[in-house]
Amino acid sequence: MDEPLDVEPEQLAQEISDGASRDGRRIAVVESLTGGLVSSDLAAAPGSSEWFRGGVVAYDRTTKHGVLKVPDGPVVAEPAVRAMAENAAEMFGADVVVAVSGAGGPDPQDDQPPGTVWFAVSDHGRTDAWVKQFPGDPPDVLKATRIEALHTLREHTTAARSQG
Repeated sequence: MDEPLDVEPEQLAQEISDGASRDGRRIAVVESLTGGLVSSDLAAAPGSSEWFRGGVVAYDRTTKHGVLKVPDGPVVAEPAVRAMAENAAEMFGADVVVAVSGAGGPDPQDDQPPGTVWFAVSDHGRTDAWVKQFPGDPPDVLKATRIEALHTLREHTTAARSQG
């Protein structure tokens, strides 16, 4: 089910803060396409110093490959976002990490059309990845990516605490 785009990032960040604070979860973010927008949303949430471990803006592919140990190959792809999320979880000591990498446009990237965005979430060692295709100009794609990342974190911080 697709989440609405008209929700305010501040509201999502507040809900993430409530869940993370309640359950003692540590959150981190790895961003490429969004360039730090999601980290900024989280850092502005009340109580973020208790649960927000930090974020990495890995905009350039050499940063992704060097710092985040993304395997050789395209960076707008499932293996890339999986590696980004998993390695950031270890780097930050975080329970939940969301990673995003995409082709914001107007040009394709890694043979992916504009609006193609890969997401991954690592939650206590389990990583899931998925791809979305967002319509519109680059600002529209950025907004949709930001909201999707925040929705994902909300889902993983407001759900019942995972066992394990």
